[in-house]
Parts: sequence; structure tokens; C-alpha cells
Amino acid sequence: MNKTLAHRVSLAIFFACTFSAFAWQQAQGPLKTRWSKEVSPQKALPEYPRPQLQRGEWLNLNGLWDLAIVGKDAKPEAFPLQILVPYPVESALSGIMKPVSENERLWYHRKFEVPRSWAEKRVLLHFGAVDFEAVVMVNGKEVGTHRGGYDGFSMDVTEALHPVGQNDLVVAVWDPTDAGTQPRGKQVRKPGSIWYTSTSGIWQTVWLEPVSSAHIKELIITPDVDHNSVKIRPLTTTLLQGEFRVEVKVREGFGVANSGSIAPNGELTLQLKNPKLWSPEKPHLYNLEVALLLGNRPVDKVHSYFGMRKTSLGKDAKGFTRLMLNNQPYFQFGPLDQGFWPDGLYTAPTDDALRFDIEMTKKLGYNMARKHVKIEPDRWYYWCDKLGLLVWQDMPSGDKYIGRRDNDITRS
Repeated sequence: MNKTLAHRVSLAIFFACTFSAFAWQQAQGPLKTRWSKEVSPQKALPEYPRPQLQRGEWLNLNGLWDLAIVGKDAKPEAFPLQILVPYPVESALSGIMKPVSENERLWYHRKFEVPRSWAEKRVLLHFGAVDFEAVVMVNGKEVGTHRGGYDGFSMDVTEALHPVGQNDLVVAVWDPTDAGTQPRGKQVRKPGSIWYTSTSGIWQTVWLEPVSSAHIKELIITPDVDHNSVKIRPLTTTLLQGEFRVEVKVREGFGVANSGSIAPNGELTLQLKNPKLWSPEKPHLYNLEVALLLGNRPVDKVHSYFGMRKTSLGKDAKGFTRLMLNNQPYFQFGPLDQGFWPDGLYTAPTDDALRFDIEMTKKLGYNMARKHVKIEPDRWYYWCDKLGLLVWQDMPSGDKYIGRRDNDITRS
């Protein structure tokens, strides 16, 4: 390609991206936060979304997606709208800010390319959360479905991918909100009283990750304060052939506090000499490196962390039953945290906003937050661990009767 043609192609790409960015804009909601201005198609929650099982390679699919809103039983002929993922369709940050009825379905679409360096890998597609029912298609092939608005899910999309060039990703989402009985927390279609605006569709990070066919799927980490140890159980893919083993290193600062190896899916107990206990006053965390090896060759490696802490019930000096932290009575004091944002609803505008919320909770003198009928993204819990905040975790509530009763009271 000659220089003139290359220059024209570069200009065309530049103007196409610029026009797309200008074509989309945030909706004018009733209230913004200080972080609203930091949200853009080029910067939509770019942080790694899974701090307790982190790999070096990944591809963030947050950003502008095409969108169609059609009848529940219809399929779109086109995608006339643009939405900023992962902000819910009812939010100002999404650019849509439109309520969705139980008779409508959201259709998301975007294209992506898989890096050539992933050619010999399996490719996993991850969703942090989609409310409520999601059907996922890659290049016209259905690769999975999921029901549940609060839990993350993943699927191996390798067989549906084009090895070279662009791939089409479509996600069809249906969310009945308070017209159904599924867990929904405080969401209703007609907000009022103690009930709030609904969150429909994709509301947490969407991302791709390359893995080997043999890889670590999950880490179960259990601190044991009473015995100065930590138990680590690495769960791996089940079809392992050959001499596989898992190597574990507990790091403190730049040093190794202890290490060991174990067979895949086994449990390893590592002693810690004079461990530093985690508390809201001193939220000390240990770093963890876990590698899956075939012989001496690493085929997968993940990073994680943990805190040495114990919660229990016990007797104080006067014989009264108390909540205990690390075997000592600990008075837990904190707010009912409902996790709604005026600009992003269920989705914080930025990671800095998530962190600020926890920092301010501590500055106000609290050592705990009761997360009320909502499950947050993994990074919220990470910042609680990092900054020192205990969490009482509610499960999202459901039952359409509750919302109907409240609306009746509001109207009367």
C-alpha cells in the first residue's frame, strides 16, 4: 500500500470513529455525579473485572454496541440505536434512558476481532451480569443462554469464531422486572416510595479471555486464623491428561511467605508465620500466584489475593454472645447500602466512583456496609477488601406481589 492510500485509509478510520463518538451521547438525566463526564465510548469501565482470578491476557468488549428494542417475540430487522455497554438501558449513561416493558426484548449487537496470538487457545466469553434472561449468539450460532440478573456467566465460544477477521456478537435480553417473580431487589417499572428505577440488559463488563484447554476454573481460598494457615483448592478443567500439578505461592510484598504444589482439584494447606490479620483498621492482604503445570511447563497462571480473617459468634468478658472478628468482640456499624447511582443505576459510572463510595463510608466512621438486595460487581468487593470494609450481603428479593402492593399504596 503506497503512502497516499495508507494516509487516506487512516483518515477514513479516524473520521469514522470520531463520527461514531459524536453520534452517541449521554442522555440528560435528572441528576449526574462528578464521574459522569469521565464516561465515554473509549472509557467505559476499562478495569479488569475479576480481581480474585486474574490473567494477563483479555479483551474488554465494553463500549458502543448497536441496539434494537422490539416485541418480545419479534426479531429486529435493523439495530437503529447505539448504547454504551455496560450501562443499563434505563440509565442516562447508556445514552438511551428508556424504560422497557415485559413485552419487549433488547437486542444488542457488536463486532469484534480475536487477536491472532490467541489462535491456539480456547476463547471464553464472560458476562459480569445481564438482567434477566440472555440468549447469546456468535456469528449466527447460539452459544448459550442464562437466566438470572445478578450472577456472572461464561461460555466457550471457540467453535463459533472466525479464525481471521470480524465476528458478530448478538445478545437478546428479556427482563420482566416486577411483572415476574425472579429476584430483582428494589427494581420496579413505575418507581415510587421505596422502589426504584429498573435495570434491564447488560449492566456489568463483557469480556473475552484466552485459556488453554487445560486451565484453572476457580480458586476456593479459606483462611484459618486459628491455625495460622490458609487452605487453597484450585479447581481445574476435568479432562486433564499427563503429569499435571498446581503450584501455589503466597506472596507478602516482594517475598514469598510460603509455597507448595498439589494435584489438580486437590486442597493445599500452607502455614503462615506470624500472619498479619485483616481488619477494617488494618486491611492487610496477601497476594497469591497459582500456576497449572504440565511437567515443568506452565500451561495456565492466575493471580489472586486473600485476607487472614475470621468471623464468628462468641462470648465477651461478661458472657454475652457477640459478633467476633478474629476471635475478638467487634461492634459492626454501617449503613444499608442499596447500590443505586443517579447516572448509572445499578452500574457505577467509573471504578473510581466505586472506590470513593467505600472511602466515604469509612470516613463517616463506619466499618461495615449491608449490601441490600443487590449483588455488586467483583470490583466492589475487591475495594472493600483492599480499603477495609466488612460486608453483610443480602440476596436480591423477588415476588411480583411486593411491587404491586407498593404501587397500590402509592396511588391511594
